[in-house]
Amino acid sequence: MRWVLGIETSCDETSAAVLRVDGSAPALASVVILSQDVHQVFGGVVPELASRAHLRTIRPVVDRALADAGIGLERLDAVTVTAGPGLVGALLVGVMYGKTLALSLGRPFLGVNHLEGHLFAPTLEDPELSPPFVALLVSGGHTMLLDVPAWGEYRLLGRTLDDAAGEAYDKVATLLGLGYPGGAPLERLAREGRTGRFTFPRPLLQELGTVRASPDLERDKADIAHGFQAAAVEVLVAKTAHAVEALGYPQAMIGGGVACNRTLAAAMRERLAGVARVSVASPRLNTDNAAMIAAAGAWRLARGERSGLDLEPRDDLPLPGLATAAPAARTSA
Repeated sequence: MRWVLGIETSCDETSAAVLRVDGSAPALASVVILSQDVHQVFGGVVPELASRAHLRTIRPVVDRALADAGIGLERLDAVTVTAGPGLVGALLVGVMYGKTLALSLGRPFLGVNHLEGHLFAPTLEDPELSPPFVALLVSGGHTMLLDVPAWGEYRLLGRTLDDAAGEAYDKVATLLGLGYPGGAPLERLAREGRTGRFTFPRPLLQELGTVRASPDLERDKADIAHGFQAAAVEVLVAKTAHAVEALGYPQAMIGGGVACNRTLAAAMRERLAGVARVSVASPRLNTDNAAMIAAAGAWRLARGERSGLDLEPRDDLPLPGLATAAPAARTSA
């Protein structure tokens, strides 16, 4: 049995997790996620404040994860940490802490890609999820549609050309006075809205203009939220379903912060009923968390991969094993 520590500091959550690896089936022993509320005041993440908050909290977060797992530092067999993409200053805190810890313990150290972590997140709760499958990664920073024929082999089918889905949710929520982060309150408000009052284009090119054209924002905001979400969900579901049907895969997964949206998950399952099984992790494993980093890291550690102590974080770290589909086969996610 081996114990793998994961550390995640790519944005505004400080997280640590411990995985118990026995054979080929990792089990989550603990996960601690500490969100930074200070950014709500500014309506978005302030990188400098995020980095300082990580510095203050990373040690107690790691200590708590170890305590919850019932082990001490000496029991760890490896240390994994998010190396990118993300905010460089925030990433640097986690990478330096992980390096120092691994060096002091004489344990293997591995930098993990944040997006690959999202791909592995559902496996901690859904042991049936395994390639081949189509993956929809949707968050505040990325919206990508991937063909996953095997772990470590990824083919880009499409991505957004402007705002990621999560960022679009946050912007519309801000215009509707719902605060930051806006995904959850916008979804709740959308449940109160009426269908058809505000129709948004597919894909979303003019949604902000629609909001500003509303004659009475306070009166209409539930209907606007409903219309925006209907458009966003329809686009994401339609393109994912098209990829699943074209590839003939029996499974699909949704990962990333926007995968917490129950409307999206329900619509995807309804659209793919009888075609493919849809795997979605619970909310705590879809938001930025260290459990998914440890899961992806454990798989790569088992392959003999290691990172040197000269590893540097990158805000644009590419997904390992990523290949771009031929232009004729591409879709826009």
